[in-house]
Amino acid sequence: MFEKQGVRADELCEMVVLVNQRGLHARAAARFVREASLFDAQVHVVKDQTRVSGHSIMGLMMLAASSGAHLQLCAAGPASAEALAALGDLVRRGFDEE
Repeated sequence: MFEKQGVRADELCEMVVLVNQRGLHARAAARFVREASLFDAQVHVVKDQTRVSGHSIMGLMMLAASSGAHLQLCAAGPASAEALAALGDLVRRGFDEE
C-alpha cells in the first residue's frame, strides 16, 4: 500500500499544498480516488518520502496530511498529464469543501 520512496523517472509530477481546513481526511481522500479513477494513469502521492497509491483511500489517509502539507502528485501512463491537471486543480480548490 505504501513505499518509502520518492519520485520515479517515468512519471510526471506536481507539488501541491493542501488548502482545505481538514487536510486529507476520509471524504477528501475518497474524492481524490474517484477523480484519479477517471484517467488511464497510475497515480501516486508522495509526502515526506512516503509514497502511496492515489487509487487507495486508506493509503492516502495513512499520509496523515493536514492543512498546509506539501504533497507531490505523480502520474504515469497515457493520461498522466490530464490526471495531474485535474487532481492538482481538485487539491487547489480544497476538494470543493467550502
